[in-house]
Amino acid sequence: MFFDEVKLMRGDCIKRMQEIEANSIDLTVTSPPYDDLRTYNDKIEYWSEQKWRQLFQELFRVTKQGGVVVWIVGDATVNGSETGTSFKQALWAMYCGFSLHDTMIYAKNHCPFPGVNRYYPSFEYMFVFSKEKPKTFNPISDRENKHGGNRFSGTDRMKDGSTRPMSYTRTGREPIIKKKGVRFNLWYFAKQHNKEHPATFPKQLAHDHIISWSNKGDVVLDPLMGSGTTGMACMNAGRYFIGIEIDEDYFISAKKRIRSAYKSRGLLNFFNLENKT
Repeated sequence: MFFDEVKLMRGDCIKRMQEIEANSIDLTVTSPPYDDLRTYNDKIEYWSEQKWRQLFQELFRVTKQGGVVVWIVGDATVNGSETGTSFKQALWAMYCGFSLHDTMIYAKNHCPFPGVNRYYPSFEYMFVFSKEKPKTFNPISDRENKHGGNRFSGTDRMKDGSTRPMSYTRTGREPIIKKKGVRFNLWYFAKQHNKEHPATFPKQLAHDHIISWSNKGDVVLDPLMGSGTTGMACMNAGRYFIGIEIDEDYFISAKKRIRSAYKSRGLLNFFNLENKT
């Protein structure tokens, strides 16, 4: 299947995804409406269970073997109880055939007022689903090691029961602890403000998932594109991008943002734009 660098499609994500070939997407990074937590263009958009069930079925169909879906989601609180919709979605994704490869946390430096008898909510889930074992993992190593620069200590037990210093038995030379370790699955990001969309996630968050679960030249999908954050991150990471958005205003906003990002890099002829519902 041939891809332009960017393909933007306006319309219902379930219908438009049917135009995407099976087993053609390396990575999806997306964030669905969280129950009724957000108002989009003065309209409450409540995602029915039927809708997200259909979306997961389509995601499984279009994802390559070894491909990954990053699903960033939270829950509304109704009558004093969190809905648990995020967990229902994770279980349904597994029923569709995905593995729940990792449950990651997006920790924010801000949070809404929690109401009565509740701690301040300051995180969202980032479910990492995979179609069989992920074919790509490029771990980000930016965590400060407490003992970085020091020599390994301790011992290894040999087959005959004796012990030897760990530093010599593994490599034949005395290794040094790396100053930077692989980050944990709890990621901290500052909120990204976008006046044209009420629920954007940080571009760095999208970028970090893109470089973790895909390689340059891979195809990344966002079926709920919103203002185009995933598409902008794909430009910086050298990935192809397919975005779908039903709302016309957000579609126009995403198109402008992504086009501006590509033009700033001198990439002018990149769009395969289909503006139909």
